Amino acid sequence: MSRTIKVPDSNHPITIERNASRVVVTAGGKVIADTRDALTLREARYPVVLYIPRKDVDMTRLERTDHATYCPYKGDCAYYSIPSAGERGTHAVWTYENPYDAVDAIRDHLAFYPERVDSIEEFGIN
Repeated sequence: MSRTIKVPDSNHPITIERNASRVVVTAGGKVIADTRDALTLREARYPVVLYIPRKDVDMTRLERTDHATYCPYKGDCAYYSIPSAGERGTHAVWTYENPYDAVDAIRDHLAFYPERVDSIEEFGIN
């Protein structure tokens, strides 16, 4: 199957930068991720997304799902659920395991839907 691949440009910009804050994600009353190495992705008019390195996510609290989507700017997207979060935690986490070159920085990172976790908190570095 042929997939359309698009490159970010001035009509659909994507920027990725290091987030200087500590980022903590909780779901089902448990800390799922805690990092000082998050990336902030800004894409066109979409809400900002924080991508957290896989090494800073408690992968034992996640369960891989068969759900998958495709983004012409980023590539194939895989999903995880957070069983301890109940129904709300279904497909709560996504990742681009082989992202396109323009967004390769998000490789080995996970993102969380804010409405499917308890919180995504950013703590400024003093």
